[in-house]
Amino acid sequence: MPALPPLSPRMEQELNNKPSLDSMLAQHRVFRHLPAHARSMLSRTAALQDISADTRIADADDLPNHLFWVVAGEVALLDDHGELLLLLGPDELFGMGIGGLAGVGAACARGEAVLIRIDATTVRELIQESPGLAFFLGSAGQPPTTVGAERDPALNLMTTQVRSLVKHEPITMAPERSIREAAELMSQRGVSSVLLVRDGQLAGLVTDRDLRNRVLATGLDSARPVDDIATHALMTIDQHSPAFDALLLMARHNIHHVPVVDGQRLTGMITATDLSQQNSTSAVHLAGEIRKQNSVEGLQTAAAKVARLQQSLGGAHASAYSTGHIITAITDAVTIRLIQLAQAQLGPAPIDFVWVAAGSQARNEQTARSDQDNGLVLADDYDEAAHGEYFKALARFVCDGLNTCGYVYCPGEMMAMTDTWRLPRKRWIERFTDWTSHPDPTALMLTCVFFDMRAVHGNASLLDDVRHQVHQQTRGNTIFLAHMAGNALLREPPLGLFKGIATIRSGEHKGTVDLKHHGVVPIIDMARIYALASGDAEVNTHDRLRAAAANGLLNENNARDLQDALEFIGFLRLQHQTRQLAAGQPPDNHLHPSELSNFEQTQLKDAFQVVQTMQKGLAHRYQAGRF
Repeated sequence: MPALPPLSPRMEQELNNKPSLDSMLAQHRVFRHLPAHARSMLSRTAALQDISADTRIADADDLPNHLFWVVAGEVALLDDHGELLLLLGPDELFGMGIGGLAGVGAACARGEAVLIRIDATTVRELIQESPGLAFFLGSAGQPPTTVGAERDPALNLMTTQVRSLVKHEPITMAPERSIREAAELMSQRGVSSVLLVRDGQLAGLVTDRDLRNRVLATGLDSARPVDDIATHALMTIDQHSPAFDALLLMARHNIHHVPVVDGQRLTGMITATDLSQQNSTSAVHLAGEIRKQNSVEGLQTAAAKVARLQQSLGGAHASAYSTGHIITAITDAVTIRLIQLAQAQLGPAPIDFVWVAAGSQARNEQTARSDQDNGLVLADDYDEAAHGEYFKALARFVCDGLNTCGYVYCPGEMMAMTDTWRLPRKRWIERFTDWTSHPDPTALMLTCVFFDMRAVHGNASLLDDVRHQVHQQTRGNTIFLAHMAGNALLREPPLGLFKGIATIRSGEHKGTVDLKHHGVVPIIDMARIYALASGDAEVNTHDRLRAAAANGLLNENNARDLQDALEFIGFLRLQHQTRQLAAGQPPDNHLHPSELSNFEQTQLKDAFQVVQTMQKGLAHRYQAGRF
């Protein structure tokens, strides 16, 4: 890029009101973590560059080669069609893969702007000196081709909008047209599917697989209406949604084509191929492989790839949030296939039911090391004599199968195969009522598991009814919430007397920190209390914290601080487990501080202090222990 002109008078005046570059580095949310000598070096070598209004700063080819820091003004990130994806203001960074560059076609100044541009080599040198910067800069620290790094294409999908992956206008036809005409249209246009539209409304979908399985394999007359072989109960996705949501939709429901809409308007189609390459560790294709298995042994072989999937995600520095959603989607796929295999043996269920996940699976926060927490909610016409043996056998088959596939039995037997957690809807409501009315230690322990519930397979309305009743009982129930807060405060972050990190003093894990029970879990517990207090239906911890801010239970800064602490602690936990998996060791949650750089240790201590401060605020709000 050629040298840029001197600063304009207006921008020079604006910058005169700012501190020196060295001071700006020391105050920046990322660069302040650099050692003093590294910041000093960067302040000497970096140059302020004045960008005139509407100037194109970099295109898709140049963005990965530099790190850009917006010092003043605004920068617009545009998609391949020149439409605005994101507007960045002062102190924001872009380039070098930050946030995922997929779908970003160019960066342009919105009005006058001042930038600092740092070349990729300098950034990588800084990360080598302070490895913790990779947490903020993501893939910025990775060379274009990192030897041995398995990178899943799904990792760029968190900030990529679905519309940027749509390749052409939707290919449509009327449902009354013939099957032969549909095949000819797909062949002419070089696509694997066609959408059926009636009176301007989406009416169905036909794929090349439908032509094979529903026409050729059965000898169906190709002159029949294409509507006869279409899928009608379609799942769609909004074009402004993150492409990551499309990946999860496909992985959870074993579909490879999803129509894209803008409100009620059909805008295109997205396929599994658009989201990720055909490889065995891709979430979409692994979920598809799981659903093809016809035995528990086959599922066991497929599920064994979850550890490799987590290694791939960890090696690419995927966020804890995205990793949790991807790993959990695979657990859901295994669970659903086991239920289907069970019903193939036992026959269809005699009454409605829903299989519910609890704990980390419900929250979409699983890692490769997870045990089972699940239950069955049965319709109220359940009769023990008529239906008991069926559901007992189904639950035993599924729980045994999950254990075989690596999801070990819950030590506390909180599983659907235990009679206690296989109940009609009304009995579940009675159980929650008892817990909220008599919150003894056992009840509080159970609420921490079963107040986090999500429907995996079956009639989800059964769980919705239970959840509605529970929220009516917990919203504004200050006595119960005070007990919950007191229970949550039993797990404190591991900080010593002088705010240093306190490690375990004895036993098998001496000298380590339990990142799960004393790092992640205290934040999960606080978020759960806020959700119960407001009656919010969110289950994922990040989503609960966002909802708590929206509902006024937390101010936005505190909610963001807790989210950042949760993400950083979770990120360190996943990186620790990734190193263990690579070394052939079983993953655990016990991290030795020596695994971390000085920078990371400082950040971890700061994260623990955020949790400690917010726990004090929780105690004050609910007056735990004083009711």
